[in-house]
Amino acid sequence: MQEAAFRHYPLELLNPSFESPLVDLVTELELLRKKRLTGSTNPYIFFQLKSLFHILESIGSARIEGNNTTIAEYVETKLEDRQDDTPSHILEIQNLELAMDFIEETIDDTPINKAFLSELHKMIVFNLPVTGTAEGDRTPGEYRKANIKISKSLHLPPDYTKVDEYMDELLAFINTDHPPKYALLKAAIAHHRFVWIHPFGNGNGRTVRLFTYAMLIKLGFNVRNGRLLNPTAVFCNNRDNYYRHLAEADQGTPEGLEKWCLYVLTGLKEEIEKIDRLLDYDFLKTNILLPTVSISLERQLITDTEAKILRRAIEKQVIQAGDLKDIFAGKHGSEISRQISRLVEKKMLRPHRKQARKYLVSFDNSYLLRGIVKTLNDNGFWADNEKNL
Repeated sequence: MQEAAFRHYPLELLNPSFESPLVDLVTELELLRKKRLTGSTNPYIFFQLKSLFHILESIGSARIEGNNTTIAEYVETKLEDRQDDTPSHILEIQNLELAMDFIEETIDDTPINKAFLSELHKMIVFNLPVTGTAEGDRTPGEYRKANIKISKSLHLPPDYTKVDEYMDELLAFINTDHPPKYALLKAAIAHHRFVWIHPFGNGNGRTVRLFTYAMLIKLGFNVRNGRLLNPTAVFCNNRDNYYRHLAEADQGTPEGLEKWCLYVLTGLKEEIEKIDRLLDYDFLKTNILLPTVSISLERQLITDTEAKILRRAIEKQVIQAGDLKDIFAGKHGSEISRQISRLVEKKMLRPHRKQARKYLVSFDNSYLLRGIVKTLNDNGFWADNEKNL
């Protein structure tokens, strides 16, 4: 595979023709962006799913770069809550989770500039080795001071002496006040341009996907306030397809960039529509939550009584002791309260924040987490072929 000589292409907006599918796609995404998030799913259940998708997004982003950690392996580390001697392949994913949290907590009041990217990159490569699999970077948060090659790519990034100039141009581009119709196209173009520059010594792929995440939140896809957004899935569901579209855009032609934008925005629309289905509680209950309990029961991770309580909690979304009387016919109310307390201790139920002595199902535990990841995978919310979920 022979590398192409470096060629500079101007960074500019696309103006697709009226007949281009991009025009319809941008219009549809604008409607989704402005659509008020409503649904029958309890917000506290919805936000648990959001936390779970953070895990899946982080694993997916690391995998694009060659991290082979399985979901099952990472779930185990989450449940064990290990703090010391964390293997680098696990730490890489943990770093991505923390970086996503950083974006959501700061993006409303923080411009996307060099300082923001520097902080993001530092978090992504924190404490990772720079030898062997080369997951870390010798100069965290600083643009590269040497020329590099991109594995599995014909593209030759620009000379390191041009990185500052090209990154300044990119950041000025995304922060220019263009008409709103260009916003999503800018996000897609900026993603490619970042990869094209490859500004850091390592960690560029992980950084650019979170850079894109930040841009989308800035555009109004308000992940923190409600909507679940999984932009990583656009790129990681088919890694070869991702690289192929990047390579086409590397040619610098309007046709190649238009195909790239179509690829990114089509994937974004599909992910938003797919994940927004979780707001329909009938769908969520029938296809995700109840099957999760069945999986845990089949694997003997929970008892038959625990399964009955969890199913009742899932059916009603929020329960109290009185909702379980038929399950414990003839039992004193204190016995029902003890059963609920045991499930709270095991983190299978959690108190409803606004209602005393009311509870809803919780997934962040060793009894249900593997099962819900499997049901999400089975229903197309996560592309994975693992058999040990």
